[in-house]
Amino acid sequence: MELNVGNNRSILVVDDENDILSVIQRWLLMHGFKLCAFTDIFSALDHFNSNSEDHDIVISDIRMPGMNGYEFVKQVKKINPQVKIILMSAFEIKDNELSNFLPNLKVDAFIKKPFSLMSINKIVQEQYKQVTKLI
Repeated sequence: MELNVGNNRSILVVDDENDILSVIQRWLLMHGFKLCAFTDIFSALDHFNSNSEDHDIVISDIRMPGMNGYEFVKQVKKINPQVKIILMSAFEIKDNELSNFLPNLKVDAFIKKPFSLMSINKIVQEQYKQVTKLI
């Protein structure tokens, strides 16, 4: 079942691995989602700073050069506290790691790499269902 978002809002996706980013981008576009995709975390943050109200969901890798995903999420939440956050990582995430980096920050979902495209679709659908309840 596809979710009809029915507005001009979109997803911001950030991953420094272009291959992974391209696969996610194609899959979400194919399933009717609008999105902006970035391999450079600083460009993504600049974009979000100027267009934060256009994005309902941010999907970000955790380990990236220059700034990790935790710091990126902190900055994103300062700009728009309502945005849904989905983090991705190929590494095991421990509870103490989250509490150290994100003590007061709510992360809405995690995606463990390698992932199935169906799992991303399901997680994004679930997050949009929560967003549409608020609109």
